[in-house]
Amino acid sequence: QARLAESGGGLVQPGGSLTLACVTSGITFNMYDMSWYRQGPGKGRELVAKIAKGVAPRYAESVKGRFTISRESQKNTFYLEMKSLKPEDTAVYYCNAKRVVGRTYGYWGQGTQVTVSS
Repeated sequence: QARLAESGGGLVQPGGSLTLACVTSGITFNMYDMSWYRQGPGKGRELVAKIAKGVAPRYAESVKGRFTISRESQKNTFYLEMKSLKPEDTAVYYCNAKRVVGRTYGYWGQGTQVTVSS
């Protein structure tokens, strides 16, 4: 059974840094595209960053130059390193694993809260 588990969220001051981790199990890690989404208060869920094998990572315009997505196959884990955090980065962050082979296989983590506030 596929499972994704986020960790690393918390409260940080503006300008600070956090690194989120998403540990996966029950999937063939290297066959999936990995993404981070977020949902801020009163907002819809938006794509923050995506990493796929053989393709340069993609980022939302609002986080370019501040966030970095990476993956570590040996640990079946992918990360979101966040720097220069702003209050508008406050959201619940979700990790997602997706594979399209005829049909779409997609899995979500439970979410981790990131709050940027002084």
